[in-house]
Amino acid sequence: MFKYTLDNKRYHTLNYYYKTKYGKKTFKVSLNGNFSCPNKINGPGCIFCSPSGSGDFAGDKEKDLVTQFNEVKEIMEHKWPDSYYIGYFQANTNTYAPLNILKEKYETILALPNVVGLNIATRSDAITNECYDYLSELNKKTDLTIELGLQSIKAETLKFINRGHDLNNFTECVKELQKRHIKVVVHIINGLPNETKEDMLATVRYLNDLHIDGIKIHMLHIIKNTPLATYYEKHPFHVLTKEEYIDIVISELELLNPQIVIHRLTGDPKKEDLIEPTWLLKKFCVLNDIDKEMKKRDTYQGAKLKGNN
Repeated sequence: MFKYTLDNKRYHTLNYYYKTKYGKKTFKVSLNGNFSCPNKINGPGCIFCSPSGSGDFAGDKEKDLVTQFNEVKEIMEHKWPDSYYIGYFQANTNTYAPLNILKEKYETILALPNVVGLNIATRSDAITNECYDYLSELNKKTDLTIELGLQSIKAETLKFINRGHDLNNFTECVKELQKRHIKVVVHIINGLPNETKEDMLATVRYLNDLHIDGIKIHMLHIIKNTPLATYYEKHPFHVLTKEEYIDIVISELELLNPQIVIHRLTGDPKKEDLIEPTWLLKKFCVLNDIDKEMKKRDTYQGAKLKGNN
């Protein structure tokens, strides 16, 4: 059995990370802090981003954070009582506000019972020097993780998706966080237009060499009312099949250090908003098929990493 799993997976599961760290079930509670995004204020934003700022399953921004948190917690407690929780600031750019507002929102959640950490999703161009200093102090008090969107290392792709920053900006941000011993999880997207499988693998190789702590792998999905949906209607492009996606994900996992925690291997868009690919709606089928194919190939996370085979 692969070392970093409790349920026969062949990759380093988030469940394993939390269970071995805390000794019991630990959940992320998705929150909407009603933050904005600099890329949307200064332009249309990333072409794939939903109107909710990629926070479709976060809380209701019209409700206060404690109410949001408790609504999710009550659901979780029915299945797993006496759990620990990670407050996950998910929607939009969760460091894009004055420092006093950040402190108020983060520390409101940290003060709740059984909250053992925070995951903060943000952009590499939206962390000020004073924010870095505050995150450094926060990291000494709780289990802090910063989630950074990258999507691809390919310059042409970053320009096409209107990412709003380049690879150098992202890399410098990772290094600033690592200097402060803050854990970094990176989001990437497979299936972006004009990217080959080798382009996608190059992104994973780069991140592996950056020694990140975790990764979220997403399948590009085309959502209604986004610039990508408009582009797709005018310029249809190939959307990865489920089989192609599974093959790419497994190849990516084989290149990652086994100590890197896999936070996500696919997305879960809302049915009513999704244009393509419709196979993505069956999230657990995709995950199960990844498991089956890894077993069939007798492979595992890090299998093709130099010095690991």
